[in-house]
Amino acid sequence: MFKRILTKKKTICILSGILLILIVWTAWGNTALELNTYTISSRGLPDAFDGYRIAQVSDLHNAEFGDGNQRLLDMLREAEPDMIAITGDLIDSRKTNIAVALAFAEEAVRIAPCYYVSGNHEARVPEYRELKAGLEAAGVTVLDDARVEIEISGKSITIIGVNDPSFLADYLTSDAAVMDRKLSELSSEDASFTILLSHRPELFDTYAAHEMDLVLTGHAHGGQFRLPLIGGLIAPNQGLFPKYDDGLYSEGNTNMIVSRGLGNSIIPFRFNNRPEVVLIELKSQNECC
Repeated sequence: MFKRILTKKKTICILSGILLILIVWTAWGNTALELNTYTISSRGLPDAFDGYRIAQVSDLHNAEFGDGNQRLLDMLREAEPDMIAITGDLIDSRKTNIAVALAFAEEAVRIAPCYYVSGNHEARVPEYRELKAGLEAAGVTVLDDARVEIEISGKSITIIGVNDPSFLADYLTSDAAVMDRKLSELSSEDASFTILLSHRPELFDTYAAHEMDLVLTGHAHGGQFRLPLIGGLIAPNQGLFPKYDDGLYSEGNTNMIVSRGLGNSIIPFRFNNRPEVVLIELKSQNECC
């Protein structure tokens, strides 16, 4: 009897210890920023852009990493990007704080030129106009279904940014159809190397059909809970075991990078899925190579 009580207490202690370790590890994993780097090579990239560095910030959801997002800003500075792409859900529709979002943007533009597209959370809130005006006043280029050219030494690449399809949501038109129309209007057959900023990774087939060279997306939050050997568990607009949840995907000449993002929304924590900043380095491939 006494042995059984000791064995039971020992089991409880072991399980409690494991639970405590999981809680501490999960808490750490929700605040420990991670920088992941990708190299994208293309024959279509002008030599002047060889080595061009893009930092991607996605799905911040009004989170703060350090006072005034200092840890996040420090990581961006250390990455030394040539531009910063902000791919939607800078705010959270359930806890919208425009001031926090703009404070981050005002510091980010001091690091590198910033280009922003909206996410589905921006589409949900009446404060989006205020956010957009504040971003533009801070010096951020807001790409509301727009395109710009970036030039170095007389050579250029194209940046296209699309508003989240949620702004035009109805029950008759699919998100893919909305995106197809947007890209038909914004893309050009004779365009230079083209980078598309879009919040939605699940529309990859549409991006590839329009032959975007590089697409930067977020939205999936890395599948929220990442399981060993399986990947993400669930993502918005993709459901269980999402196809596009993290990392690099390629089809033809189109490469898409899905950021796991930084903040959380409906589910207040992530598991085995650290908040992520993405850094992309572009490489030009000469015809002779």
